[in-house]
Amino acid sequence: MSIQKRLQNGEFIVLAEMNTPKGVDISQFITNVRRIRGRIDGIVVPDMDNGIMRMSALAGGSLVQQQGIESMITIYGRDRNRMALQGDLLAAHVLGIQGLIVVRGEDMTNSDHRNALPVDDLDELGLLAAIQTLQKGADLAGFALEGKPEFHAGCHLAPYVDEAGLDLELESVRKKIAAGAGFVVTPPVFDIGQFERFMKKAATLRVPIIAPVFLIKSVAVARYFATNEPGASISEDLIRRFRKSSDRELEGLKIAGETIARLQKMAQGVLIQTMGWEHHLPAILDAAGF
Repeated sequence: MSIQKRLQNGEFIVLAEMNTPKGVDISQFITNVRRIRGRIDGIVVPDMDNGIMRMSALAGGSLVQQQGIESMITIYGRDRNRMALQGDLLAAHVLGIQGLIVVRGEDMTNSDHRNALPVDDLDELGLLAAIQTLQKGADLAGFALEGKPEFHAGCHLAPYVDEAGLDLELESVRKKIAAGAGFVVTPPVFDIGQFERFMKKAATLRVPIIAPVFLIKSVAVARYFATNEPGASISEDLIRRFRKSSDRELEGLKIAGETIARLQKMAQGVLIQTMGWEHHLPAILDAAGF
């Protein structure tokens, strides 16, 4: 059953995020995909996440489909104009990729190509509108298509610091839903209590909520998030748990698994983000009981 059908049926879904290689050696990428085949519902392939040049998400998504797993790709307007974006969307459909997550491309500050010029021809609302237009059988110039593509698009809710910030983000997401987004991906969840409070407000959105679970690899990573990402809400208790552990790598896997298990009763899905540690996905799923 497709991810879209599972979401429509109210089923809990498990997604994993996998970046494509920076190059053409796909062996490790394919190995990591095969390791979790049959244990998850789909794989999300980011498109040059954090401004790092990599093999395109279209290629990665197609490779995932070839392994018998449904893929979803992120799409945004930072690197492409509206012509290129529409061409990529049509290509995605032909390659069997129907799941899209419309995001705002990150700033190029941390990019490995800092001289690259951002395009930003279409923002998130414009891109969602373009997806709807293509599905109706026309391009943005008004010309008819030879065959209509079909997609299931979602959107991101940006990080927030306080209740006022959350209210602003929820209003932004409502506009994205009105423009065609069928599900919402939240910021990574580190504090279950905070997420529970968020879900009480998010219930008014009336669309499936997917919660990312970020694998914390070390005390330093936890401290970085606590210091530089105020909305992350990483507690001192969590950092202390890491510091006291005799095997901090294993502790991170356990925490991720525990978080997924608890979110199963709150969200309609999770997105596991390991940031280069995709080989640990089976262990996280074991810890989560999947």
